[in-house]
Amino acid sequence: MAFRWKNDLKDCDVTDEAVFLNRRQLMAGAAAGIGLAATAGGRVGAAGELVPNAWEDITQYNNFYEFGTGKSDPVTYADELTTTPWTVTIDGMVDRPADYAFEDIMKAMTVEERIYRLRCVEAWSMVVPWNGFELADLLDLAGVQEGAKYVRFETLYRPEEFRGQRNGWIDWPYVEGLRMDEAMHPLTIMATGIYGRDIPNQNGAPLRLVVPWKYGFKSIKSVVRITLTDEQPVNTWQQILPNEYGFYSNVNPNVDHPRWSQATERVIGGGLFQPRIPTLMFNGYEKEVAAMYEGMDLKKFY
Repeated sequence: MAFRWKNDLKDCDVTDEAVFLNRRQLMAGAAAGIGLAATAGGRVGAAGELVPNAWEDITQYNNFYEFGTGKSDPVTYADELTTTPWTVTIDGMVDRPADYAFEDIMKAMTVEERIYRLRCVEAWSMVVPWNGFELADLLDLAGVQEGAKYVRFETLYRPEEFRGQRNGWIDWPYVEGLRMDEAMHPLTIMATGIYGRDIPNQNGAPLRLVVPWKYGFKSIKSVVRITLTDEQPVNTWQQILPNEYGFYSNVNPNVDHPRWSQATERVIGGGLFQPRIPTLMFNGYEKEVAAMYEGMDLKKFY
């Protein structure tokens, strides 16, 4: 039976950050919280409560190479990026190709909260309470044509504001891609916020992809172009290091990175002496997404 996401949250339902981080308050709603965790993917603490990371964890420990290669570069230089006005070009195999203004997209979409695990290919992890809408709804707005098999994404290219784009070690702009069934899956969202606030520049403002069963680099930030195509895109890391990064990039503890193990992960915000935890197949979303890869050799299609 195909997995379907039940949308019962609206923007006004977003839980205040202080409530999320206060265990005593959360325990009072533990029964409801466990149900949300089971579907939305939040980690569950010993008392049954949801345990998202703090705002500071999420926004200050980050990879966004457009700002630089250091973990603190994105938050340090985020103010240099302007996000208003913002348009997203949707083209290729669609019925209504156009430059869609961000404001018009938001008027047409239903924003809800999704609490997802985030697993970086570097073997660290956190839990993020995103706000956003299903990518499928945005693609439906543009009208998916028969024969479209893949979705290609591009990040903004603006080296005068993205200082990391002033070097040539990446062929900018940053590119990512999904197979059509992955893009249309109800767990795949375009995030517009964190903890009910607008998504910060360092996390991919104003619009980023979030695919929770894949390594974090697949969740491309500051998206300005979405192209539907019948050819598999070559994503940026696949182009740079094809022996290390494939097209799919599904979280898989049984397939190590050539330079480190993927069997365990370090939880950000867990303290200096917190032990590493086992990495879950498909980042804990195996029940929801494994059927899409049935019969595939996941070591070959990494």
